[in-house]
Formats: sequence, structure tokens, C-alpha cells
Amino acid sequence: MPNSPTHTDASWEYTLYIPHDPRAVTVSRRTLRLILTLHDLLPLSETAELVATELVSNAVRHTKGPAALRLRWAGRVLRIGVWDADPTPPAPPLHSSAEAENGRGLDLVRNSTDGWGWYPLSSTGDSGKFVWCELLAAA
Repeated sequence: MPNSPTHTDASWEYTLYIPHDPRAVTVSRRTLRLILTLHDLLPLSETAELVATELVSNAVRHTKGPAALRLRWAGRVLRIGVWDADPTPPAPPLHSSAEAENGRGLDLVRNSTDGWGWYPLSSTGDSGKFVWCELLAAA
């Protein structure tokens, strides 16, 4: 039907609350793939899974509390965000080696997405942070 909306035209948002548990990384990745598949956005899934895995891994590895994965689709942009209870700003390394086994996750996010950033969840900085990245869909 001409001019009918497709799954990729409508805006949507999902939030998955995750415990402080290493298994949450796999649950998050598989949930993200399912959501993107059901919304006909499978071409974004490989990169989306990669960066979401890094963000959720960081939240589980470097904090002591729960976290959440948020996916938002609007205007042909997929925003992937992870909330965690630690207010410490994410710090990508200034110089990371291709051989390094740790510390390259935020570099990977920065180099694989169309934008990324973070913000504190309160003005006092004691309520955690939200780290996000965006992937633009091809027209």
C-alpha cells in the first residue's frame, strides 16, 4: 500500500532493567536483537549489539548496582543508552593499543557509532549516569 507506515517509521522506546549480574550482558544483547528484528531493523543489529554489549558490560563490570538498557527509535536514529548507579564519568583511553585486552570498549563505541556521550542523572552527581550512542539508519 503506498504511503503506508512501516515498522521503521513509527517511534518507539524500550527499557530493560538489569541486575548486577554478568549474565545481564547476554540477556541485553539477545533482547536488543529481538527488538530490532521485530521492528525490521536487522541491518543495524550487528553494530547495535556490539556497542550495547560494551555499554552494558561496563555498567556490570565497573559498578556495584543495577543498570538499565534503553533503546529508542525516532527519525531513523537508533539511540542505545545504559543507565547505571555510579556517577563516575566514562573515560575512553587517550591512546589505546590494538593489542590491549582491556580499555578499548569506549573507543569501539566512539568509532562504531554516529555519536556518543554521557550525562549525570542529577545535578549533585550522586544518582548515576546515562551513557548513550546513536546509529543512523540508511535511507
